[in-house]
Amino acid sequence: MARMVKCAKLGQELPGLERMPPVPGEMGKRIFENISQAAWDLWKRQQMLLINHYGLALADPEAQKFLRQQMEEFLFEDQVKVPEGWTPEGQGTQGKGTGAPKKK
Repeated sequence: MARMVKCAKLGQELPGLERMPPVPGEMGKRIFENISQAAWDLWKRQQMLLINHYGLALADPEAQKFLRQQMEEFLFEDQVKVPEGWTPEGQGTQGKGTGAPKKK
């Protein structure tokens, strides 16, 4: 039987993470105790969007700091920010395959 948590992100009693804290330290403990697997999966998608959009190098301490801040806001402060200038695929003004916008 799955371990249940009152998910701080989704506001429901849901199955918790299956494994120990996903990140080290106090933040990892907080996530493990208060975030559901469903919310963690949403974060992983958001994290990938941020990494790809900003071209983050995960070995860079500044990129790690940025992602950690974004993770805390996403999971615990109910803030979902899309990257500046990002639009979901197929919803932009340019058609697929039209290339990057021209520089002025």
